[in-house]
Parts: sequence; C-alpha cells; structure tokens
Amino acid sequence: MSEAAKLFNSKGARATTLADVAATLGLTKTSLYYYVKTKEDLIYQCYKATLEGVLNTLSEIEQTQSSASDRIRAYINAHFDAIRLAKEGRGHHVAALLEIASLKEKRRTEIEAGYIAMFKKLRAFIQQGIDAGEFRQVRTTTSTRALIGALDWSFYWLEPVPNDEIPALAEAAASIILSGVAAAPYTYEQMPEQKLQSPPVQPGFDRDAQNRLKQEAFFKAGTRFFNRKGFSGTSLDEIAEFLNVSKGAFYYHINSKDELLYRCYDYSLDQIEAAYAPIVERDDQGLNKVVSTCHQLFGLQLSEAGPLVRYNTITALAEEHRKPILRRTNNTNRMMRHFLEQGIEDRTIRPINTLVAENLITGALNAAMELRAWRPIDNIHDTAIEYFDTLINGLLNPQEN
Repeated sequence: MSEAAKLFNSKGARATTLADVAATLGLTKTSLYYYVKTKEDLIYQCYKATLEGVLNTLSEIEQTQSSASDRIRAYINAHFDAIRLAKEGRGHHVAALLEIASLKEKRRTEIEAGYIAMFKKLRAFIQQGIDAGEFRQVRTTTSTRALIGALDWSFYWLEPVPNDEIPALAEAAASIILSGVAAAPYTYEQMPEQKLQSPPVQPGFDRDAQNRLKQEAFFKAGTRFFNRKGFSGTSLDEIAEFLNVSKGAFYYHINSKDELLYRCYDYSLDQIEAAYAPIVERDDQGLNKVVSTCHQLFGLQLSEAGPLVRYNTITALAEEHRKPILRRTNNTNRMMRHFLEQGIEDRTIRPINTLVAENLITGALNAAMELRAWRPIDNIHDTAIEYFDTLINGLLNPQEN
C-alpha cells in the first residue's frame, strides 16, 4: 500500500494502473490480484490506512501530551515527520485523501466517517485549549477546517525539500498555527468588504463568439462538479443537463472531459491573478496585503463568482497540462510570499519562515470552498475573518505567546 500511495500522490489515481503498482513491487499484475481486485479497492485500502494511521497518532498524542498547544504542535510534527520518513525510505507513504469522491457510496461513506472522526479529535484539541484559557475564543469548527486545509498539500511542497530540513519546517508551521504570522494582534476594524475582481475573458471553447456568460457557465459548472465528484465521478452529460443545454451544443464547444478540467484550472487561475493584481500595486503594509488577498480569494470561493477549482483533481490533468498549471500556480503563490516578506521588512509580520507560511495560507485558501459543508455561512466577510484568524493571529492567547 505504501508504493500505491506514493504513485497515487505523484501520478494520481486516474493515471496509476494496477500494472504500475505491480511493477514497483516486482510483481506480476496477476500476483497483485491476490491482494486487490480493482484499482478502486486499492484506493479504498490506501485511504483507510491513511485515516487509521492519523487516528492512531491523535490517540497517542492525547495520551502523551497534556496541554492543547503541545497536542497541536505534536500533531503538526507527526504530519511532517511521516512525510520525511517516507521520503527517506524508513516509513510508509501515506495516501493524500484527494479522490474520496471517486469511491462507490458504501466505501465513500466509510472513509468520510473516518475523516469526520479525525476532524472531531482535532477540534476537541482546540476546544480544550479554549476551555483552559490557553487558546483564544475562536470558532472551533472553522479553525479546524483551516488547520486541516493548511496542511493538506504538505506532501507536495515538501517533496523537493532536503529531508534534514523538514523538522525545522514542522516547527515553523506549528509556530504559525499557534502564534500566527502577525507581529502584533491584527484587528479587522479597518478591513473593508471585498469587491470581487472580474478576470479578463480568455480565449476558450467559444472562441468565435467570445460569449463571456457562456464561457463562465461552462467553467463554473465544470468546477463545481469536479470539486464535488472528482474527475472520475464527473460526467459531461450531467453537466450539460445541469446547464440545460443539449448534449450536441455542449460537445460542440468541449472536446473532452480532460479539456474541460484543464480549462477550469485555467479559468480559476485567471480569477486568482485578477484578485492579486490590484493588491500588488497597492501602497500598503505587507500584512494588510496578505489579509486582503485571503479575503478576496475566500470571497471567490464561497460566492456566486466561484468556486475556484480544488487542487484534489490536479493529478487527473494530463502531464502536458499539469506542468504549466503548476508552474502558473507557483507563480501566483510567490506573490503571497512576496507580501509576507514585505510584511517582515515593514515589521507588520513576525520573522517567520515564508516558504511555510505561503504554503499554509494557500493550502487553507484552496480548501475554503468546503467550509459550507461544515457550518452555515451567513456573511462571507465575517466568515473569512473567522477562517483566517488562526493563521493571522494564531490560536494562543496573547499572554501565552
């Protein structure tokens, strides 16, 4: 399962075959069938092993660590350490839970139940800190979602990092979660409601007419389906029915599901770049730029303008599309790091590790679209404050810092 998890994380479940897994183990495909019957069976077993491992880790932390801050720190260290040990060949690769939606209902329900159990244990750690006066009065469900989202993509961005540097990055991540990035408590009194920036129309499926509304309808519907059902579970016929257009008209503009997924990523990046552009040009402190960007993109995720595409489907992109999308994504993420570096220079941000902070913040941003499934959202602006407050101000009470 370790080798399968490694392949699923790097190539994606869609591109990985049972023959690939068998080859890495020196087995024939027939021999592998003795252990698993289908690829879905293997995905399910990998995800089950991931959740069992995390739940065991959380139970061990609960028994060995007493304070809430020590428990959160131990969880983050364990998360990073598992990645390091796997890279060194001294531990099992852990499958990132990217394609739960692709599982059949019975198995999906079981994996989701394990995920909820993990979530509740982490949320209980935060509630313990609040009850003890160690943590600030945060919205526990919202802060737990931000924490999990922030760590979601650690396996990806830690891959090129030298193994001996990972423990220090884990400590840097724990410092940010507990103490935030802000140099002094950040208050939101002057934080205006964000006006969403509209991206420029880019050539897409409707190249002749350049009908913006039609393009956006395709992209938004495709993004919603891919986010909710994954690549394998999404059907172009279902999207056409959702848009109330004929299959013929839909397929006239879209050659394949692969093309639609690529265009959804392209469109999301157009929106992200449009959100960053005016903030980059603004004469403002670094911390204000970080917070403004977070709120702008959060608004895109949870308003009618969004959502942005969830990077769970990135491994479903063909390699010739995945590489430029990841390159473009990295370029937009570097703008966040530039704001963080500016904040350190103007002293609105603590002297933190900006590589870690960039990836925690952008991870939380990408996961924000799922928040509505965990809590009601009446006001996007106020919810954004609650969601990013953990990363900006940290969990700890000021006197505990």
